[in-house]
Amino acid sequence: MPIDAAEALAAGPRVREISWDARDVLLYHLGIGAGVPATDPRELRYTLESRLHVLPSFATVAGGGPPGVIRALSVPGVDVDLARVLHGGQNLRPHRPLPVRGRARAASRVVAVHDKGTAAVLVLRTEVTDARGPLWTEEAEVFVRGEGGWGGERGPSGRPGPPPAGEPDLVVERPVREDQALLYRLSGDLNPLHADPEFAARAGFGRPVLHGLCTYGSTLRTVVDTLLDGDVTRVREYRTRFAGVVYPGETLRVRMWRTGDDDGDGAGAAGVVRVAVSAPGRGEAAVLADTVVRHD
Repeated sequence: MPIDAAEALAAGPRVREISWDARDVLLYHLGIGAGVPATDPRELRYTLESRLHVLPSFATVAGGGPPGVIRALSVPGVDVDLARVLHGGQNLRPHRPLPVRGRARAASRVVAVHDKGTAAVLVLRTEVTDARGPLWTEEAEVFVRGEGGWGGERGPSGRPGPPPAGEPDLVVERPVREDQALLYRLSGDLNPLHADPEFAARAGFGRPVLHGLCTYGSTLRTVVDTLLDGDVTRVREYRTRFAGVVYPGETLRVRMWRTGDDDGDGAGAAGVVRVAVSAPGRGEAAVLADTVVRHD
């Protein structure tokens, strides 16, 4: 069996040293669509080193190299074709604001393997610490088509819930550039699915698709810039389930609802924003990403 759940779960953490600087942060921000209009003071927070604020989702590319959704495929017990892999979801919990430059230790391990019947889902957790202590924790959910059916635990539903009832508090539309995936991949995710038409066709898509983590970062920027007063330090947790792909050149509609505590987990007083991302050209009912942002 290409996925040996027991072996993957028993494997010890893989540790790597990571580092980044302002150049890496600037490239990431450009990769998720920041910088338009170029002279807007709100955009200069992301594109000018003298005013730089680090969006928490930068954590997903800090240190360069492949993201968690790809690193999970090199874990012992996992031997699958990259063309059958999709990013199912991403969860990020920053323990303090991310610095503009840093050096840290990242320890990753598979913490769950779910059997969905026709697919498997791997959950790779990464704990990042620097000289001051814990910096962030992230989890990547890796959806592998055709690898389920061994009788394992099914795990939680991967389907996004319906958007909240009622009109959203705010709606923002974000155009996706034709070359957005080509720019974003320079931050480390060189998966050919996002650039090579032949590979995309082998994976079942008509053309290359945008990185899920590019949509992830762009959505968080939208919430921070509109509902959190542009303050990147207010983000306490950010989680997304991906339900469809985005194509470069599309326009995304980001609908945002301010809600109460979404899960009653007792994590303390926090505001919650629910977000549904769709492509108007395909109909608003087709939610491509369902997102929750917990914030101060």
